Amino acid sequence: MSKFRLHDLLKQLKHGKQAAPVSGSRRSIPAWSLWSGMAVAVVLLFIVIGISISPVARTVISHEEWLSPELSTANKVESKSIRIHRGDHAVSILQRLGFSLSESRQIVIAATDRYNLKDIRTGKVFKRVDSAESTDVYYNINEMAQLHLQRLVGQQVWTCNMEARTLLTRQRVVTGKIVDSLFGAADEVGMDQRTTMNLVDIFAWDIDFARDMRRGDSFSVVYEEHFGEDGRVLDTTILAAEFVNQGNHFRAVRYEKSDGTSSYYTPDGKSMRKAYLKAPVKFSRISSRFQLSRKHPILGYTRAHRGVDYAASSGTPIHAVGDGYISFIGWKHGFGRFILITHNNRNHSTAYAHMRAFARGLKRGDRVKQGQVIGYVGMSGLATGPHLHFEFRVRGVAVNPLTVKHPPARPIPAKERDRFMQQTAPLLVELNKLQSPAAWG
Repeated sequence: MSKFRLHDLLKQLKHGKQAAPVSGSRRSIPAWSLWSGMAVAVVLLFIVIGISISPVARTVISHEEWLSPELSTANKVESKSIRIHRGDHAVSILQRLGFSLSESRQIVIAATDRYNLKDIRTGKVFKRVDSAESTDVYYNINEMAQLHLQRLVGQQVWTCNMEARTLLTRQRVVTGKIVDSLFGAADEVGMDQRTTMNLVDIFAWDIDFARDMRRGDSFSVVYEEHFGEDGRVLDTTILAAEFVNQGNHFRAVRYEKSDGTSSYYTPDGKSMRKAYLKAPVKFSRISSRFQLSRKHPILGYTRAHRGVDYAASSGTPIHAVGDGYISFIGWKHGFGRFILITHNNRNHSTAYAHMRAFARGLKRGDRVKQGQVIGYVGMSGLATGPHLHFEFRVRGVAVNPLTVKHPPARPIPAKERDRFMQQTAPLLVELNKLQSPAAWG
């Protein structure tokens, strides 16, 4: 069979000649074969041409060329964040953010005048931001302040400043009814534990949450949630609240004075704060009351029990019920670890016994504030289980802590009453909206 070479065929076609047989062939090429060969050649020619030009036809222009100058890569901002875990330290985290060991140390040194980066805490975040102008490092110290370190492009020196954090605020209004527990009811309406504890603190002078809570009690709260840049809730502030306890209604509104300080008051301007808290331990039960004659569970004989025992888990925080100073701290016979606080009027004192441990750093003569943690529930001394023995003394004589009436702190000053009414009136309107006939029945 005759064989054709595509190159020879195309060469002859180019010069207008008939296709000749390949050298060595003695037979002429039939016409139909010639035209078939030409058709095949043309098809092959187009395939070859198509393959050669296809990359040019599909050239893609980079999408950056279509961006506006404001969004070009010249101004591109890149960021990276790392959360602090147990055992981390600032230098190691900065290295994980891409800085060299020497530059990481420079950053830590640059921050020293503003904040010691040895004090970083687990759970917080370091953030690095790179832009065309600078490299920035941020560390959120608390809900309100952040540390900002910066090195401009082309420079080696790091600068450091303390800045106010950008906070976003949302107001929420909730109402709930207690079935099993306050925390369960609060969770049911989407209120977090931090806000629930703040609610307890507001009414701690009027309600003993250890013994006064009842099924069917209710609460209404108007509060603000404060968000950080990443959308996480940083803090909450209760603006107004009502607690219905055993049919008794307690209301509180937050008021910020002209000097910038804030506190909680009743709607008519009386301070929610009293001289003493109703109880030194939150959310515990009373295991033994004030009695002039009681059989001692260990000693076996009858003698007066001149205090109230709050049963709670070992390690539960114990709070000072009022302002004063520590007149005794140490081991006291059957009381075990014991603290005696003499309060500001000098006539009253409170005693706290059977502690597991004292709060760190406390010593005799130290001033303490109302609500301050002074120790932790335990069973030191003569005790059959973990509990706090609490006494309230008037001129050295123990009286029943559960029946003592305490006067409130100073009310709103007369010169600020108009300002108080203007600021709190909208909050009371919000509270009234939450009330239903069932809540008042």
